[in-house]
Amino acid sequence: MATSIQEVLWDDPPTPECEASCALFYSISSTQPGLSGINLGKFLLKRVIDMLRRDMPSVQIFATLSPIPGFMQWLLAKLASQIKLAETESQEGSSLEGAISTFRESILLPDEEKMIHDAIEQADGKQGIELLQDILKSSQWVKPDKLSAALKPPLVRLCARYLAREKKRGKALDAVANFHLQNGAMIERINWMADQSEKGIQQSGGIMVNYLYRLENIEEYALSYSATGLIHSSASLSQYLEVTFILGLCCILVF
Repeated sequence: MATSIQEVLWDDPPTPECEASCALFYSISSTQPGLSGINLGKFLLKRVIDMLRRDMPSVQIFATLSPIPGFMQWLLAKLASQIKLAETESQEGSSLEGAISTFRESILLPDEEKMIHDAIEQADGKQGIELLQDILKSSQWVKPDKLSAALKPPLVRLCARYLAREKKRGKALDAVANFHLQNGAMIERINWMADQSEKGIQQSGGIMVNYLYRLENIEEYALSYSATGLIHSSASLSQYLEVTFILGLCCILVF
């Protein structure tokens, strides 16, 4: 299963069809203008999967390599709101401390904050979330290896939270995630620096995600997501979510 768009585009030499074991969906769309706005995703996927199983029986894995177009916008908004709350708490003093603390979140783990501080030559006394906000406003952070390495743990963890926990009206906040989840996929893997284009860095911090279509679970996953908003994910993704849950629980206990 491909982990980056570069891997897909630079597949040289290409894998012979008779040896292929994985079909990777990159874009799913209708070619007919009259069908614009009609959700044919599930129908198109089923047709393509059936054709591949018939014509290429060696293919057993059906997955996507998908963008995460709303991640950076969500993260920057989250950072801005937390910085604003911290500033308000500092200005107003103890009179509003309890009320404001209810809405405060620990975006960064202590080790993550330390790594970011260590990677920045001049932190100017700023907190970790302030530094992270400043860094992410530019796409230049991907070039210094030390800074990129420092940002990987928090960005991957927060991306897992964004995909699997952040919701709107009971469904995944991210539009691409919602599309695949409602069609019966599960979130399989988050891929660091999978799209290093300018657009990829600005929209998702260079991260892409594999959604996996397990043929035996497609109907079950689609129904449970439609009925309750349940999002299925792999064990590798769950480890990031467990850290986020524990961090959130600590905040509740403290405040």
